[in-house]
Amino acid sequence: MKKWNAASVKASKGVSRLACLTAYDTGSARLADAAGIALLLVGDSLGMTVLGYDSTLPVTMAEMLHHTAAVVRGATDAMVVADMPFLSYQINREEAFRNAGRFVQEAGADAVKVEGGAIRAELVRTLTENGIPVLGHIGLTPQSVNVLGGYKVQGKTRAACDRLLDDAQALAEAGAFAIVLECTPPDIGAAVTAAVPVPVISVGAGPACDGQMLVMHDMLGLTERPPKFAKPYATLAATMRTAFAAYAAEVQTGAFPAPEHCYAPTAP
Repeated sequence: MKKWNAASVKASKGVSRLACLTAYDTGSARLADAAGIALLLVGDSLGMTVLGYDSTLPVTMAEMLHHTAAVVRGATDAMVVADMPFLSYQINREEAFRNAGRFVQEAGADAVKVEGGAIRAELVRTLTENGIPVLGHIGLTPQSVNVLGGYKVQGKTRAACDRLLDDAQALAEAGAFAIVLECTPPDIGAAVTAAVPVPVISVGAGPACDGQMLVMHDMLGLTERPPKFAKPYATLAATMRTAFAAYAAEVQTGAFPAPEHCYAPTAP
């Protein structure tokens, strides 16, 4: 049994803070898992970080299933949550149930994530009652970027704050084991966290939440323009550029491969 699952994540509320990351491949998932990351989200952010899209909207079920299975193969203790892509759960409840089931049955995910608050409550209830744990997602919901008018801070008015509180409570009551809250002022993060009995995981929602989530590429320094809330813990882009340039130069001069990189000569 994995150390982290829907029950243990839910039980962490008020006990320990959760460190969560996105992951898109086996190698990075294995490293994050070994470092003690509790939850690995196979985010549809892979559309921008890995696949070169301008947003999350073009990401398909096939792409998400492929990357989720890869992350699952690298995770021993971390809970793996698959992000349900745009139009995989909005059309009708039957199709949403079928697609969520594919993430668990085919890709081996431990849970799925869906965007939206009270509007998703019945779907969350259906999935959880049928054995599929759900991570909710409110605040800035990237799949609604065209409605929101861009990637903007949410909860800036009292009315907006009240809606977020209502959304969080609806998701918790429907059975979500935790809720992602994205891009809100810290006081909103604190209010939502205090209002629900399940962990609230911050994506730019301040320090009062029960856990923090970052996109792996942002925290490793691989993103050209990371969001304000993303702290870079490494500068891998510069390291990689230097390594690539050094490799190219050594190939061109013949310095690589050197004798130590070659196999022994054929025996006479």
